[in-house]
Amino acid sequence: MRDTTISRNYAEALFTLAQKANDLRGWGAMITEVAEAVDRDRTLRLFLESPRIDAAKKSAVLGRAFQDRMPRVFVRFLQTLVRNRRQMLIPSVAREYLDLVDASEGRMHATVTMAKAPGEEELAIVSRELSRAFGKTVVPHVTVNPAILGGVVVRVGDTVLDGSVRRRLARLRTSMVEGR
Repeated sequence: MRDTTISRNYAEALFTLAQKANDLRGWGAMITEVAEAVDRDRTLRLFLESPRIDAAKKSAVLGRAFQDRMPRVFVRFLQTLVRNRRQMLIPSVAREYLDLVDASEGRMHATVTMAKAPGEEELAIVSRELSRAFGKTVVPHVTVNPAILGGVVVRVGDTVLDGSVRRRLARLRTSMVEGR
């Protein structure tokens, strides 16, 4: 089974636990905190990766580290990941979990590429228009690329909406060369 599928399955289990606890956002913050710790802390990452340290010891360390800061069910979830040797998937489980929360709350993320950094008003317009077009609340993540010359390029999942001046000029050039 591919890691993304496995991560998605664990994220769905975590999502179910968080729903029962009635705290989707709180559990999202906790899994994100643990994922960032795994990404950021080399010692923790090496500890979790090491085949020389058995799963029971890793599980015990995680239990002691988080028992006072996180719900017991959440800690047991982390320990299950370790017991099943899936602890290195924690960052991808966190991403998948946050995607599930976004979907349940009718929110989606879009990468918006613009030729120059937008002002707050312009960003609000982009967000409002994308939300209207997709029928969900769209959270734009802006990147700046002067090569597009103007307009916007929007990526939402596998969908790309290219409204850039560069693309329009390329289409105009093609139509002029072909004599249309």
